[in-house]
Amino acid sequence: MLIPVLIGMSIITFSIVHAIPGSPAKAILGERATPEAMERLEENMGLNDPLYIQYFRYVGNLLQGDLGTSVQTGRPVAEEILPYLTATFELALCAMLIAIFFGVNLGILSAWRQNTSVDYLSMVIALIGVSMPVFWLGLMEQWIFAQELDWLPSNGRMDPRMFFEPITNFYLLDALIQGNLYALQDAFRHMLLPAIALGTIPMAIIARMTRSSMLEVLRSDYIRTARAKGVREGLIIYKHALKNAFIPIITVFGLQMGLLLGGAILTETIFSWPGVGRYLYDAIHARDYAVVQSGILIVATIFVIINLIVDLLYAWIDPRIQYGKE
Repeated sequence: MLIPVLIGMSIITFSIVHAIPGSPAKAILGERATPEAMERLEENMGLNDPLYIQYFRYVGNLLQGDLGTSVQTGRPVAEEILPYLTATFELALCAMLIAIFFGVNLGILSAWRQNTSVDYLSMVIALIGVSMPVFWLGLMEQWIFAQELDWLPSNGRMDPRMFFEPITNFYLLDALIQGNLYALQDAFRHMLLPAIALGTIPMAIIARMTRSSMLEVLRSDYIRTARAKGVREGLIIYKHALKNAFIPIITVFGLQMGLLLGGAILTETIFSWPGVGRYLYDAIHARDYAVVQSGILIVATIFVIINLIVDLLYAWIDPRIQYGKE
C-alpha cells in the first residue's frame, strides 16, 4: 500500500500547492513587475501548461531523482532541503526518545499503582502535558531556563562561535564521530529545550496509552500465575507484561513520530531551529512550488515508511502475528 499512498499524496500535494493564491513569477519579480514580464517568466517556468501536464512533468522528474529547483535561491531542492530535514529529524528523534522514556515509565507506574495517589498524580501530569500548547511551553522554557536562570541557550542548533564542520548534518552524531566533546555538549544544550517542548504532548499520549494497555495485561491469568510463583514484580512488569502490552503503544510511537516531523514548525519558530517546517513555511510565502511539493512529499514518505516499520515490528514483538499467511 506504500506506493498508492505516495501517488495519492503527490496528487493531493500538487493540487493544493497550485491552489495557493498568487504566482511564483510575481513573488520573484516583485509587486511592480509588468504583466508582460510575468507572462514571459511563467512561460519559461512551464506554469502556463495545463495542470495535468505540469503534474506528469513533476512526477517524471521525481522518478529521476530531480525534486526541482528553488525559485528563491536557484539551487536544486534535493541539495538545499537536506540540512533542514536532518535538523528536524534530529529534533523529532530526541523529542521522541524523551517522550518514550518518561511516557512509558509514567504509564507503567500508573498502572502498577492503580487508584493510588501515584496513579492520580501520573495522570494529572499526563493531562497537563497533553493540554499545554507547544508555543506556550516553549516560551516559558526560554523565560525560565534561558533568561532567568541562564542555564541553557534559547535558540539555534549550536553557538555560531563554535568551530564545527558537520558531516551528516546530525550535529550530535557528527560531534561524536569527530570526538569533539565541546561541540557535543553545546549541541546537546541547544537541543534540550526544544526537544522537551516538542516531546511533551507525545509523552502524555504515550503515558495514557501505556497505562490503559498495561492495566488490561496485568489482569491476565499468566500475570497472576507469575506472581503466585514468586517472580519478582519488576521482572513481571518489564519482561512479561510490557512486551504483551506493547502493540498499541508502538502504534502510538509511529504516529507521534510522523506528527513530530510534520508539526514541529511552532517549536522551530520559537527556538529559531533551522528545520524543514520553517523552510516550507518560507517557501509557501514565496510561492516556491518546487520546495513546497517536494518538502511535503518527503515528509509524507518518511511518515509512511515509519508506519511500515511499525507494522513489521508487530510481528517481531508478537510471533503470533504473521503477514502474508491466512
